[in-house]
Amino acid sequence: MASPRIVATYSIVACDLERGEWGVGVQSKFLAVGAVVPWADPEVGAIATQAFANVSYGPDGLRLLREGLPAADVVARLTETDEGRDLRQLGIVDASGGAATYTGSSCLDWAGGVIGKGYAAQGNILVSEETVTALAQAFEGSTDKPLAERLLEALAAAQLAGGDRRGQQSSSLLVVRKDGGYGGTSDVAVDLRVDDHERPVDELRRIYELHDLLFGQTPPEEWLDVDEQLAAEIRERLDRLGYEAKALPEAFETWAGTENLEDRVAGIDRVDPVVLEELRKR
Repeated sequence: MASPRIVATYSIVACDLERGEWGVGVQSKFLAVGAVVPWADPEVGAIATQAFANVSYGPDGLRLLREGLPAADVVARLTETDEGRDLRQLGIVDASGGAATYTGSSCLDWAGGVIGKGYAAQGNILVSEETVTALAQAFEGSTDKPLAERLLEALAAAQLAGGDRRGQQSSSLLVVRKDGGYGGTSDVAVDLRVDDHERPVDELRRIYELHDLLFGQTPPEEWLDVDEQLAAEIRERLDRLGYEAKALPEAFETWAGTENLEDRVAGIDRVDPVVLEELRKR
């Protein structure tokens, strides 16, 4: 059997119990790291499997979490029967926010991990321990933000602290929430990957900002009432874009759909300020 590929990387698995979200952020000098390391299921947990990665830790670990085992017990069950456990690295957060991290004794230096409330941070072939410390500190210092943004900030801080000592190549952000995906038809709220890039964490941030523009949610209380003056402005701007033949509600919805902003539109009586700003930019 071919020997496993090494996934030298740093990652953080975490949850936000208030928002009902679990996720994984990861960066590596490895092509398409998002295809190997991150695994998550809402109300179940999140897993990162890396180093000489045993990819079966992902689905097998989620199965054990669904059975109700806490994170530490799942780590023990996965590694105790794995003859390659000394080469593995693993981070898990369970349904209640319990966390565990594992670094095999033969992982390449620097290798290690830390756990905290609702997260596990780990890495191998790092410049130093500071990379993992930065992951943890950045995550702990951003409790006022959504989980996806906290994971991104942690990845960026870890890179500034040294990151993978071989360099950068790919990154990934996975966040799950019950019915949190597109149109409420899946549980995958965010699944973004940068497979090959000189600055993958920066590129992941750029893609996430675009994702948030299209699929993010503005609180209803922040939406604007469309009075006569605002309706006239929207009408004028849509006419300039070629929608003059359609009634205002149809024109607005058609334009929003063309720009992939349909999830942020609910009629024409009130308007999401993000959508209005995008219309004004056009």
